[in-house]
Amino acid sequence: MPICCEVALPVPLDRVFTYAVGEGQLPQRGVRVVAPFRNEKLIGVVTAVGVPAPPNVEVRPLEAVLDDEPLLSEELLSLAEWMAQYYLAPLGEVLRGMLPLMAEVRRTAYYRITDLGRDVLADCLEGKSEVSHPFADETGQRMGHGELANSQVSPPRRMRPGAPSSRRRGKLSPEAQDLEHRVMLKLAPGEAVKVFTLRTATGATLPVLAGLVRKKWIARETAAVERDARRTERFALLIPEARMPALTEKQQAILAELAACGGELPLAELRARDLPSSTLQTLVRRGLVRIDERPAAFRLGGLQPVAAPFLLNEPQTEALASTGSGKTAVYLAAMQRALDRGFASILLVPEIGLTPQTAGLLDQAFGQRVALLHSALTPEERSEQWRRIRSGDAPIVVGTRSAIFAPAPNLGLILVDEEHDQSYKQEETPRYNARDVAVMRAKLAGAVVVLGSATPSLETWQNSLLGKYARIEIRERVMNRPLPEVELIDMRREFQETAKDELFSRALVTQTREALERGEQALILLNRRGYSFAVICRACGEKLECQNCAISLTHHKPPAEDAGPAREGQRLECHYCGFRRTVPARCPKCDSEHLYYLGAGSEQGEARLGEIFPTARIGRMDRDTVRGRHDLERLLARLHSGEINLLVGTQMIAKGHDIHGITLVGVVGCDHSLSMPDFRAAERVFQLMTQVSGRAGRGDLPGRVVVQTYYPDHYAILAASKHDYQSFVDRELKYRRWLHYPPFGVLANVLVQSQKLEEAVAWSGEIGKWFQKAAPEGVRVLGPCTAPIARIKGTYRFHLILKAASRKALNAALRAMLAHADAAGVPRRNLVVDVDALRLM
Repeated sequence: MPICCEVALPVPLDRVFTYAVGEGQLPQRGVRVVAPFRNEKLIGVVTAVGVPAPPNVEVRPLEAVLDDEPLLSEELLSLAEWMAQYYLAPLGEVLRGMLPLMAEVRRTAYYRITDLGRDVLADCLEGKSEVSHPFADETGQRMGHGELANSQVSPPRRMRPGAPSSRRRGKLSPEAQDLEHRVMLKLAPGEAVKVFTLRTATGATLPVLAGLVRKKWIARETAAVERDARRTERFALLIPEARMPALTEKQQAILAELAACGGELPLAELRARDLPSSTLQTLVRRGLVRIDERPAAFRLGGLQPVAAPFLLNEPQTEALASTGSGKTAVYLAAMQRALDRGFASILLVPEIGLTPQTAGLLDQAFGQRVALLHSALTPEERSEQWRRIRSGDAPIVVGTRSAIFAPAPNLGLILVDEEHDQSYKQEETPRYNARDVAVMRAKLAGAVVVLGSATPSLETWQNSLLGKYARIEIRERVMNRPLPEVELIDMRREFQETAKDELFSRALVTQTREALERGEQALILLNRRGYSFAVICRACGEKLECQNCAISLTHHKPPAEDAGPAREGQRLECHYCGFRRTVPARCPKCDSEHLYYLGAGSEQGEARLGEIFPTARIGRMDRDTVRGRHDLERLLARLHSGEINLLVGTQMIAKGHDIHGITLVGVVGCDHSLSMPDFRAAERVFQLMTQVSGRAGRGDLPGRVVVQTYYPDHYAILAASKHDYQSFVDRELKYRRWLHYPPFGVLANVLVQSQKLEEAVAWSGEIGKWFQKAAPEGVRVLGPCTAPIARIKGTYRFHLILKAASRKALNAALRAMLAHADAAGVPRRNLVVDVDALRLM
């Protein structure tokens, strides 16, 4: 009886898989293994060793054991198991998110012909008249035998039942049929062929290959092998004792550059200076230069802080004495105190956009003991940083939500900055909230967890009222600076008085001009990307939508064209799937030329500000201008230096940036979400207004905020204008209690999706009927109905919302629903369970 182990694989199935352990393989719980799964080789994690083999089942052996010792500690394995239970996520997919080590494994995809595919070719060779030719074109003409003469095809066999006929290919064009034919011929010898090789040899596209897989004519296989993911950098070193022969001008230039730089330079820098690599190789052959390979340096990056990070005011000192907690400087002092006691610390920030400034502070405070983890790193960089953390070389970790899984030994402190931020909630499986996972990890590790925010989420606030969390308040700004004065501009009255539909109010324009004339900086929040967020035909009302999503296309203009009206050929883009098309000259539906561009985004805001303030140094911060981590660092550096004195952007500009020169903040259109079907809308508007208002007056000069709104009497906007969190939270909690919404109940969003509308309708109806019949006690079910965004990336979406007073009742209902869905044939991958959902769209 072979020794068996259980392995969690990254597949959408709520189970682990049993494999036999081969000779010489001694896997431990928590190590990575390569395991065969269908036609693929997957990287999984061992969860148990020495388990009995399941009866009457052939147990497949492991392909390889990748680690000599567990990569995941018992603490992290326990955390993964808790997440799988709490969020109803497959354990293998949870563990995959914990191990950002894909750079250490090389995965290769292959294609191989199947027996059914051989039958197709055999039938084509035989040319049986009673069977329609599988590679017939639209006219029914068969391909000649001469086209197959040079291929190595297995001997012809009789057609198997269910073999394809031309009826299955009738919708394909002759070109597509020809591509399929070439693929089958290339695979005919029977050996597996790499994807790149197959596509290069045949010209086949990935959709063509996927179509052949669906027909079962070919099969896709994958292989996984270890690779060295260490990053290295090559240096050119001058050999000083070498004899100097006669040299060319270019050779002399390279030696002069090396001598001027201390005798060595990275090869990348030599190339950047237009010094030819062929000349360098000549110097190497002549013994004048040596090439060395070294571990590549990792630049933590970030902006250098403008003040020492450990100067705490009295409330900050009291907060640190109470819990080791606080904001900004207090975080760093708490991490230093933990480090002095031999503990590691993790600091979570909601977005990559906050890491440059934080990284600058940490670099100054802790130097090489800091590690960075976020999605903008390359796979090799993530692997390198993860290994540094696990070895104990970097006991200070900063990063976005996935950094909560950092394998820090002896973890003593977890800090979650801006804990209310939605970015901590992952929108793919596993759909965890890093704030809540941080609380559980701290419990498992016996560590302290600090949740910091000027606008705490209602769930966190309620936990503090119940005594589950200790609440420490810092009511004073640094150096007792006053909070900015907030002025509300009623845009309804603005239109009545001016009879113009202007993007910026008169008050905002006037105060911006005055701030710029005083040499100060201004910031304007316009929380939509693009130039216009919808295009509508004035004649027939047709809205230009994405071909893959039930959402309006956003109009984008190239920077050089910002000043003029929309023109044919400019870009329309979907911000969900990335689909793009050019702006049409006429309506696609009625052929009218009267297209109306509705609304304004940050691009239009930048253009309008350029017209109003032609001498201003304007910058823009949104997803279109900040695509990589270095883009943001450069933009913030320009803002800190004063090179930019007027910044416009989306909510990216509202989060945590400490720019001392900003005295004026304008808020444009942040209240549109109040009309959305979302019970959290008021909370989000209050938080966004408060956060962006906090960017003003952080230096020696007082700040001022101008808020343009169509809802000046809404309680969230009034409370934010007075910096009155208490009045807002009292009123909002009252509404939540009446409606049994969190934090006075628990909630889950069940999403049923399929690329076929009829499947999505049938599956959601089946689940809805089950809930009606089962009527789980203590659970209220809303739906099923079409999701607010009915289609995304070609996938139709229906959802059900579950509300319950007890998490135990909700979890039991969801598990019973998943069991019924599996029995009813609803694929698990088409069923998304979002526990504690923050977005219901």
